[in-house]
Amino acid sequence: MQKKLHIRKGDTVMIITGDSRGQQGKVLKVDTEKQKAIVEGVNLVSKHTKPNAKSPQGGIVKKEAPVHISNLKVVDPSGKPTRTGRKLDGKSDKLVRFSKKSGEVIK
Repeated sequence: MQKKLHIRKGDTVMIITGDSRGQQGKVLKVDTEKQKAIVEGVNLVSKHTKPNAKSPQGGIVKKEAPVHISNLKVVDPSGKPTRTGRKLDGKSDKLVRFSKKSGEVIK
């Protein structure tokens, strides 16, 4: 059984520890098995590539590396990093995520 994570694809997150601490970005991909996420423009690594049809010159390419979920915090609509909770939405009876700091619903 896969564990439910507090981060989803498309969320804006802030890195809370490590070399990229303080940076914000959008989540591109979440790997629930390894509990890692790839965040746009954060934790860049240099990858050496051989010449091929796509890049005839070859060379060094900057690429995002996965970041562990525990090092990420969701940014709420007001722009502050926050913990998330789940509650039933009164109108549609669906579970929605909300910011523990401000109480706002996170889309």
